[in-house]
Amino acid sequence: MTKLQKLLEIEGYTNLTELLAANITDSVCPAICMNEGCNYVCEMEPDQDRGWCEECHTNSMKAALVLAGVI
Repeated sequence: MTKLQKLLEIEGYTNLTELLAANITDSVCPAICMNEGCNYVCEMEPDQDRGWCEECHTNSMKAALVLAGVI
């Protein structure tokens, strides 16, 4: 399972289209930690690709819109 698929599952979206429709115009969107073994999720800026993970204590968070290739 990819991190984007895991993020969709955690956030309760059935597909990428649902997530994009719900978040494309917001100032924040779901982001997931990219470290193996960590699936910490929080809201971050849509263009975030190095956000701080509160679980791993590393700059490993990536926003859903970045993961989907929209940004």
